[in-house]
Formats: sequence, structure tokens, C-alpha cells
Amino acid sequence: MKQYILSATLFFSILAGAQQDVPQDYFSNPLEIPLILSGNFGELRSNHFHSGLDIKTQQKEGATILAPADGYITRLKVSHYGYGKAMYIQHPNGYTTVYAHLQRYANAIEDYVKQKQYEKESFEFEDFPENKLLSVKKGEVIGYTGNSGSSGGPHLHFEIRDAASRPMNPLLFGIEIPDTKVPLVNSVFVYPVGDSAYANNSGNRSKLRLIKQKDGNYTTEKVSALGKIGFGISTYDQQNGASNKNGAYQIKTAVNGSEKFKVLFEKFTFAETRYLNRYMDYEYFETNKSRVQKLFRQDNNPLSVIVNEDDNGYITIEDGFSSDYTIEITDYKGNTVSITIPIEGKTEENPEPKDLKETDHFVYHKQGTAITKGKFDIYIPAESLYENTYLAIEAKGDTLTFHEDIIPIHKNITISVDASNYEATDLSKLYIGRLNYRGQPYYNSTSRSGNKLTTRVRTFGTYTLAIDTTPPTVKAVNFDDGKWISSNKTLEMKIEDDLSGISSYRATVNGKYILTEYNYKTDLLTYDFDDDIVKDTENNLKLIVVDNVGNSTTFEATFFRK
Repeated sequence: MKQYILSATLFFSILAGAQQDVPQDYFSNPLEIPLILSGNFGELRSNHFHSGLDIKTQQKEGATILAPADGYITRLKVSHYGYGKAMYIQHPNGYTTVYAHLQRYANAIEDYVKQKQYEKESFEFEDFPENKLLSVKKGEVIGYTGNSGSSGGPHLHFEIRDAASRPMNPLLFGIEIPDTKVPLVNSVFVYPVGDSAYANNSGNRSKLRLIKQKDGNYTTEKVSALGKIGFGISTYDQQNGASNKNGAYQIKTAVNGSEKFKVLFEKFTFAETRYLNRYMDYEYFETNKSRVQKLFRQDNNPLSVIVNEDDNGYITIEDGFSSDYTIEITDYKGNTVSITIPIEGKTEENPEPKDLKETDHFVYHKQGTAITKGKFDIYIPAESLYENTYLAIEAKGDTLTFHEDIIPIHKNITISVDASNYEATDLSKLYIGRLNYRGQPYYNSTSRSGNKLTTRVRTFGTYTLAIDTTPPTVKAVNFDDGKWISSNKTLEMKIEDDLSGISSYRATVNGKYILTEYNYKTDLLTYDFDDDIVKDTENNLKLIVVDNVGNSTTFEATFFRK
């Protein structure tokens, strides 16, 4: 026990020292408006931890972004998806700040980006300016907030990364977010571990009834258990001024006051972030849409956000055992809520056995596995799954039922299908798609070699061989063929493809390339006349749009400008 106390004391001393090394007054706020969050650091997202702060921009685009410190731009990236328009600034103290989902860049930065896009004749691009070409001063306007990329609404995604490119919680640097709200608790679960363990007379996960106390904390019904068990919690935090369900800063557990497990969301690496699917109860999320954090470390969970653990967070219960297990959730401002779970060790005569659906296919997670079903070949590389697992796999004609999406996939699994029964003229129009809840195939990037089509997947579900022989559609939005549009600031076209989806597009006016911005959320393609490419009175527009299997549409129109 003395050795444990000494180790814990040393750990927290090191942690406190690391905290003191983080500069508190170096970075100023990146926005001039009050900072209200729609998302915070470390919260659980689909397949990743959130790596920054999502700052609300009053439900509109165009708020000015200010450089929080002197520095120079080291990376600029524009994408249809993901971060959209993003910018990375290196600072003299070794940290990098990141800004995502921008509407546009400011001044010389915007000019630089446009120049590169025209040189590449592509809206999407990535560039690493050299020799401190684009330097910025603290307080300088560097861009404007937007909704670009895979953003669900106008906001600024703001990150601070250390010298090893690890995202860190920006609140550690003195970024102030008003917060007087206590974290909220949705639900608590108990997990028997192994074939012989059980809790509340069952070998399966069970939900505990929460009982709120007068002081705002919780207790639960008594847990009767035997063997090794762990607990899980669904919780979220809120800051002042918003009702968004954000993540907790710290969760720790204890048995009779002795710490068992601690999770702290201050820093992580992008290489480990997908292990979130091992940390949370993936099956429960996929069936109930609530993320439960398992407060114990299972095999193949290397997450560094778990900063302290005793016996991996598990408790071993013997007959006659009696104790209180506590869970304490704390936000960055120190607002705290706790749950006390009384546990008793008790032998049951006929506990409900653990659910186990045996199938013809048992996959060892440490071994590569090849499976053939009908015309489909499947290859599951070693360590694609987190544990040994039974998989339900069936093939019928062009459709593969590849288990169900209740088990996470860590590494890509390869699916190939023999399409030799199709006519040669149709082969180039085939693709492998995952069926959505409506039974419609969603395009998976597909390669073809002879009669074999191949894709790589990281989600279980139903996959099918689909064909797309319909070209994309194009429609003018703010102009008509043969009309004058001298007052237009933009040229807008709606491009759509209902099957395999849009792959590429290219527009010219009078034979000259024009830069068009594609917004997949609205299907709009937009050219800005401020680019000053269109200078003639009579202008012939030509737009070529290609879908993911090569079907193309050419749209042509004439317009006039003074």
C-alpha cells in the first residue's frame, strides 16, 4: 500500500509539473465574440475523440478570426469534407494552433490559397508554405468563420497541438469558458467480466436505477455480484450559454475511497484516437444511440487518456464482500457530480448466462482470416477486431450480409466480389455499396481488376454489388442561358448524383478554367466573379461533372456581363 501511495503521489507531482509548463497567458481568444461552446475537447465522437473546441458563432458565418499569438502558417488545406477550409499556425513557443470549417481566409492568405488553387485547377488542395512566407501577428485577422467541410452548422473548430502534433485541451492554456453547470448523468451500467462472473443474477451488462439525492449527487440500487465486474457511465457536460451535450473533463472511480480508475481528457495522439471504439460500449451506442464509457481497461485498449488504474479498473467480488463503489465526474471548472453504488458479494444458484451467439465463423483477432461466401471473398487482417468474435456472414446473389454494426472494426477489412456474370459493357459501372436503412447502396471506394471488384471497409453491415448507368444532373440556379447577369456576384449551379455520387467537376468560361467551390450539403457549385477571370461581355460556360463510376454530364450555357 505504501508503494502504491508513493507511486500515486509521484504521478500527480509529475502531472502538476506538466500543467505548470503549459503557458497560461500566451494565447488570446481567437474570436472577438463571447466564447460559447457547442463541443469541447475529448468528447466522444464517431470513431474519434474531439481534438479541440467547437466555438459557436451566433448561428451565422463570417465572424473574424484573430491570430491568438505571433507565428507563421505552416499548412493550408481545403477539402469538401472533414475540416473544410483549414489553417495551421506554428508559434515560437513550439505549439501549433488549428482553425477549421472556415468560410474564407483573410487578405494575403486568401490570395495565396486562390493562386495555388488556380495553379492546380482544383478547389481541393493542400499546401505547406515554406520559409515563414505567411507570417501573422497576434490580434491580426487571419480568416472568417464558416460551415465548410463536414460541419453541422456555423462554428469555429479551434485546436492547440504540442510540438509532437498531439492535440491538447485548449482550456489548459487559459482560454476562459464560463461554466457553473454540474455534469449530467444519463445512465450507469454494471459489466460482469468472463464466463463465471455475474451481477444482479445475470452474466450480461445491466442498467442500474439511479436515485437522485438532495445534494444533487446519486446513489443506485444495490448490486449483487460475484466474480470480476466493471462499471460504465453515460455522462455529458454543459457550459454556460448553451444546451449542447459536451464531454466530461475527468472521470474517476474508487472503492471505499481507494482510487480504481481515472480518465483525464487533456491530451491524446491521433494514432490512438480510434481506440475510442474499444473504450466505449460500441454495441450499446449502435442500438441505443447513447455513448457509455467503460470505466475499466480491456485488452487492446492502449488509450493514454486513462491516467491511473488499479487492476485495470475491475473489482473482484467474493461471497460476503460489502463495499461502496463511487464514480466522480468533474468538468474543467471543478463542477462535480458523484454516483455511489453499493455492492454486495452473493452467490446465486441459477444466474442468467452470458449471451453468446455462435455462428459458423469464429475469428481470432490476432490472426488474419480469409472467408469465402458465394461470390464474395473477405479478408480480415490480424488485429482488425479487438477480441475473438463470432461473425454472422451470409451471401445471397449480389448481396453480402456481413454481420451487423454492433462490433467495432479497427483496421480495414477487404471485400472482393466476382462480377463475371455481368456484361463487359456494365463492368465499369459497377461498385460495391453499403446498404443504408432505406436499403439504398452508399458508394464505397471500389477498385476493379478484370471481373473482380474490391473495396475496404471499417463498418459491419450489408454490402451489395450495385450498378450506376445514370449520369449526374446539372441545373443553373441563379442565371438563365442567354441572359444578362451583370449584377450577379456569383455563378451557381446545382449538381447531383443519386447513385454512386459526385467524383469530380471542372468548369471553364471561354476556355479558361474557373474555380468553383462545391458544397456537398447543398449540392451547390459556386464561382465568385471577384476572382476576375470572366472579363468578356459574351461568355460561354462549360461544366463537366463526373460521378464515381465514370458517368459524365457536360453542361453548357451562355451569359452576358458588362
